[in-house]
Amino acid sequence: MGVYGRKRAYVNTALIAINVLCFLYLELAGSTQSTGFMLEHGAMFAPLVLEYGQYYRLLTSVFMHFGVSHLMNNMLVLFVLGDNLERALGHVKYLIFYLLCGIGANIVSMTVDLMTGSIAVGAGASGAIFGVVGGLVYAVGINRGRLEDLTSRQLGAMILLTLYHGFTSMNVDNAAHIGGLATGVLLGVLLYRKPKRNSDYGIWR
Repeated sequence: MGVYGRKRAYVNTALIAINVLCFLYLELAGSTQSTGFMLEHGAMFAPLVLEYGQYYRLLTSVFMHFGVSHLMNNMLVLFVLGDNLERALGHVKYLIFYLLCGIGANIVSMTVDLMTGSIAVGAGASGAIFGVVGGLVYAVGINRGRLEDLTSRQLGAMILLTLYHGFTSMNVDNAAHIGGLATGVLLGVLLYRKPKRNSDYGIWR
């Protein structure tokens, strides 16, 4: 058990560690700010997925980041929010949820790229992290606006600020963010179950 009797979020901690280790490996092997290098090592690129069947890129790119600031920004948000959702879903469901959100975000991004003709190399955990936000939106909503110490107002402000930053900045995959958010809400509906209260003892299970 963690602080104040909360369950430890082992999976979220492991996901952060894997992201950091992947970054260190890639940085030591080359340069994470080189588009060509990242493409060679599993970054997302729609033509390679569709024309050459390199579907693994839908997942490998989720654990890759362009530079240390990209990594740190994503891991900070995952650290702050991921634990809440893991405790709400459980360890196994949370892992499945996170990976599917990352894949879903990449599929949406790839679809938008093909529709607009703007094909770019992509990488980063932000699509999966927006999925975590989407799952929390659902969980907070059906728990009357609060989950642990997280409120709907705090979550809404974070979403608006993050989307605003994305749409006003260069080289940000907003389609992946929105796709991840939508995937997270959908998976939240499918996977999250509100704790039932025992009316005799006032205990939540």
